[in-house]
Amino acid sequence: MQLHKDQPIARPIHPAFVAAAITFLALLVSAAVRAAPGVLLVPLHVKFGWDMATISGTAAVGIFLYGLIGPFAAALMMSLGIRRMVMLGLSLMAAAALASQYMTAPWHYLVTWGLVSGVGTGMVASVLGAAVVNRWFAQRQGLVMGLFAASTATGALVFLPYLAWLTRFGAWQPVVRVVGLACLVLVAVVALLLRESPEAAGVRRYGEAADAPPPRKQSASALLALQVLWCVRAEPTFWLMFGTFFVCGLTTNGLVGTHLIAYCGDHGLAPVAAAGLLSTMGVFDLVGTTASGWLTDRYDPRRLLMIYYGLRGLSLIALPFLDFGPVALGAFAIFYGLDWIATVPPTVAITNRSFGEAEAPIIFGWVAVGHQIGAALAAWGGGVVRQEWGSYDPAFVAAGLAGVIAAAGIVATGRRVTLANV
Repeated sequence: MQLHKDQPIARPIHPAFVAAAITFLALLVSAAVRAAPGVLLVPLHVKFGWDMATISGTAAVGIFLYGLIGPFAAALMMSLGIRRMVMLGLSLMAAAALASQYMTAPWHYLVTWGLVSGVGTGMVASVLGAAVVNRWFAQRQGLVMGLFAASTATGALVFLPYLAWLTRFGAWQPVVRVVGLACLVLVAVVALLLRESPEAAGVRRYGEAADAPPPRKQSASALLALQVLWCVRAEPTFWLMFGTFFVCGLTTNGLVGTHLIAYCGDHGLAPVAAAGLLSTMGVFDLVGTTASGWLTDRYDPRRLLMIYYGLRGLSLIALPFLDFGPVALGAFAIFYGLDWIATVPPTVAITNRSFGEAEAPIIFGWVAVGHQIGAALAAWGGGVVRQEWGSYDPAFVAAGLAGVIAAAGIVATGRRVTLANV
């Protein structure tokens, strides 16, 4: 049958969107793995009698490695390939989770959820999103990075009610089995469907002009990550991003992601209800961070960061003074959720525009190290504050003040930082 000359011809989906969908899922699962220690905190304390500081310390090690591995993973993606690195990272996460169901001592928890899981999640982290965006998209980079950033937070938050429900009788093994099997399933999906590059799929980057020069061939080793760090060591833009992202980690997955369930428990909320609060944040983060990506394509990313950090800081300062009733906590979840990780798209945009797309994923990887140092400090420090003071209130107020200071720092230093194409 012949088509009428005015009948539109169906166009196939650009492979860039297939790569983006698989990356979204990988980041979703990786974030859920990274969030699981927040659910395991109380069951492990009850089951084994390990103190909160010890359990939080392991979470801090995992969070720190999650960030530290990022720049080296970004460099290895240039030589080993994105596909292989994602499969390796998911495999390590699966091995760590499934092996941990047999742990009986704190060092078992440290090895599985601190070391192995930390390395695995570091390979499937925000640097993966930056690498995929730069490799597959010439247009809509901010919007796609916003979706990737949203998946990172959404995976950490949306699945928490289900994971918390699995611990309703005090058992923790079902949690590690579920996340381990989810990682194994995704390894197969990546192996079957993820293409390495637009060239491998026989297309150009999405939105790239037909006469654009071919991409520069890149060959790199893990040492490139150190070389890039040395080159940017004196750049004010790098340290502005590093410092503000430190605060981002301090105020999100380090404190809220690790300790909010236990904090709500101190005020009489059951773990499933508290995890539902985090899930609500995740839903609204999907909206807020995606919108942040859209805004980043259109407005000065420095001004967006100033607004995001300021509002986040004020919300955390207000939290200890709420009555922890459903209305107050619901309002906090919506407001805070919209701003949960909206900082990622403008931070990536500043990195791309300041240092160029070729090495930007590695530089952003080092910026993300700052994020995870802040998160690790908050994960460990929150447990210490709770143990020594008997309350999480000082930790949340301190994190909120850090957010306000970050916003003020962007205002104070923004005029001295030069961005191309802003």
